[in-house]
Amino acid sequence: MFSWSIADDCLRDVYVRGKYRDVILPMVVLRRLDSLLEATKKEILEEVAFQRDEMESTEFDSAPLEAITGYVFYNTSKWTLKQITATASNNQQILLANVEEYLNGFSDNVKEIIKCFKLQSQIRHMAEKDILLDVLEKFTSPNINLTPNVVEDPDGNKLPALSNLGMGYVFEELIRKFNEDNNEEAGEHFTPREVIELMTHLVFDPLKGNLPPVITLYDPACGSGGMLTEAQNFIKDPEGKIKATSDVYLFGKEINDETYAICKSDMMIKGDNPENIRVGSTLSTDEFAGKTFHYCLSNPPYGKSWASEQKYIKDGKEVIDSRFKVKLKDYWGVEDTYEAIPRSSDGQLLFLMEMVSKMKSVNNGVEGSRIASVHNGSSLFTGDAGGGESNIRRYIIENDMLEAIVQLPNNLFYNTGITTYIWLLSNNKLDKRKGQVQLIDANPLYRKLRKNLGDKNCEFSPEHIREITKTYLDMTKVERTLDEKGDPQGISTKVFDNDDFGYYKVNIECPDRRNAQFSSERIETLRFDKALREPMEYIYNTYGEDAYKAEILAKESKAILAWCEEKEISLNTKNRNKLLDVATWTRLGDLIDIANTLMKAIGTDIYNDYNQFKATVDAELKSRKIKLSAPEKNAILNAVSWYHENAEKVIKKKLKLTGSKLDELLTSCDCDEHELGDFGYYLIAKEDGGKAGEYITYESNSDLRDAESIPLKQSIYQYFLDEVKPHVSDSWINIDSTKIGYEISFNKHFYQHKPLRSIDDVAKDIIALEQKAEGLMAEILGISVSTLTHEDA
Repeated sequence: MFSWSIADDCLRDVYVRGKYRDVILPMVVLRRLDSLLEATKKEILEEVAFQRDEMESTEFDSAPLEAITGYVFYNTSKWTLKQITATASNNQQILLANVEEYLNGFSDNVKEIIKCFKLQSQIRHMAEKDILLDVLEKFTSPNINLTPNVVEDPDGNKLPALSNLGMGYVFEELIRKFNEDNNEEAGEHFTPREVIELMTHLVFDPLKGNLPPVITLYDPACGSGGMLTEAQNFIKDPEGKIKATSDVYLFGKEINDETYAICKSDMMIKGDNPENIRVGSTLSTDEFAGKTFHYCLSNPPYGKSWASEQKYIKDGKEVIDSRFKVKLKDYWGVEDTYEAIPRSSDGQLLFLMEMVSKMKSVNNGVEGSRIASVHNGSSLFTGDAGGGESNIRRYIIENDMLEAIVQLPNNLFYNTGITTYIWLLSNNKLDKRKGQVQLIDANPLYRKLRKNLGDKNCEFSPEHIREITKTYLDMTKVERTLDEKGDPQGISTKVFDNDDFGYYKVNIECPDRRNAQFSSERIETLRFDKALREPMEYIYNTYGEDAYKAEILAKESKAILAWCEEKEISLNTKNRNKLLDVATWTRLGDLIDIANTLMKAIGTDIYNDYNQFKATVDAELKSRKIKLSAPEKNAILNAVSWYHENAEKVIKKKLKLTGSKLDELLTSCDCDEHELGDFGYYLIAKEDGGKAGEYITYESNSDLRDAESIPLKQSIYQYFLDEVKPHVSDSWINIDSTKIGYEISFNKHFYQHKPLRSIDDVAKDIIALEQKAEGLMAEILGISVSTLTHEDA
């Protein structure tokens, strides 16, 4: 209420509602820092005078100043906010000068915070609008306590101290409220405390009594630092399970200046090293390159584009950042480097790879690292085999780093109602977890809030957190229970082998079968380039044979391009130049002439055997000494041929397979020689003129191609024999197309069928509703139900 009273009393007529945060957030931080320095102001001024007068220093030595304050920051000006307020007059210029002198007296680390908040400009704006003193009076009021000490108000009532943890809650509640008021997108939310508590239990409970003497915690999207702070408090809590005496060092990076400023000030207030918190894009710059951390906890933004940062990660098609490249083996076991980057519209998995790249090695007795990261559902299944998202999942699972994924309830976060998941990773699994992944469905496990907080309408109770943690630690299967309506209740968990989530993606090909026939109508389609058919048709219909004249195309270019724009036909520079180049028209016109020549020589009979037709065309071209490039000849052949299911198969080539070539092929296909036909290599029988080791391959028809996803635990060939060949007898496996993918489907593994209600139950509900409606109508009209029923009848 204090913050909103400032907005109502001071800011309403000077700032629009969405800009209140620009004043309130930095002033809360400033007043908190100010309150921590008040008690040592006298000693600081004495030290400043000593260094300036006795030591004749031009720059202050920070060490003794920090020793006096007990913090890693200080203020060398003569002012505190209370003193400025108490001595202020109506002269805004003097007030502004005093405030600026005060701000300039801070140590450099606080000045950076002030700069990130753009507080100087806000101070000047408030002074210009004559509200600066009003705002200062609000924040230094004796009726509000932003200090870490218990104080009394003017009436003698005790005002409780505001602890550092409490200050963190204030920061995050302000951010949540302002984000809600400004309709910030879902990715801008922060993590509810009970979710962080669950994450810390899942990360640290398995390590009770085995924590290293020095602990490093890292969050690559740290926001205001809530996750780091909660994890630190969890480790050090003397009443908690861990009760660690370890030294805990916090590291983080945040791209938003405002939340970075809050996080850094929070670190300074608590005595953590603020230099370990960096500002900027985690994806663009590897700020902690070469450094590794014991634990990483994060709730990275999801559903947000990282297109503006691609230039730092990729150079053309090549990934240049080693964090986002992985070593994987192909179907034949050959290792290569693959890109590990998702679609540019959603960068959440890049943050996961950033954390993976910062894991400590388990070599030489080092304990390794553990990660807990929040994601939405797209991280589980988006991206096809061989794509960036699938490669990331594959790398993590095949390297046995994924311990568990916990599905959380909907509407658990403040600014989004989507389903979210906690990923738990470790590169040093316990023996019982090696080679396995645990999926925990905690979606039905929540309690409703009495009042919604943004989109958040539910929360975890302490009992829920204990139940989820115990389920994770026990790692035993828990079956789903249903209520009387068939709706899921309580927690459920299943344990899978790593390769249960993997699959082969392989193309199943079918032969191309074509009829062919020369005709004037088919030849006429050669007049226009396929990519430019519509504008070329317009030009030819408008200008006729003049379209083959360079001067006409040049003269009418503006009109032609204007027509394209009107028809919303987008042309890049290459296609625009191609469209208006007489050489394009001439080349296509020549193809028509050649095709007409061939039609006169070969005739207009329909060929059921495209192979024979093509041989006839080749012979005719050779006899007439007509030279065509392969694309030009294919353009003519494609124009006058079409798929027909009863036509002969189109031969691609004949080849001889013996010796090492045959052995290599058999090894690649993992089959015997008599099975090569199922992989597209057909032995030519001697009665068909074949010789020993002669095979034939056929052209495939892309329209008939089918991509099959086959579980890793299943043989590709056996799947083909069981599921494909009985239905499509002339199909074959394109083994060279095989890619390996990974996806995780909670719906697939936890779905339980809910039977439809019986027709009798539905009928009873309808009758009951009708009777209720009649009763309401009778009450409105003031007549009895029996009368209403009788009149209706």
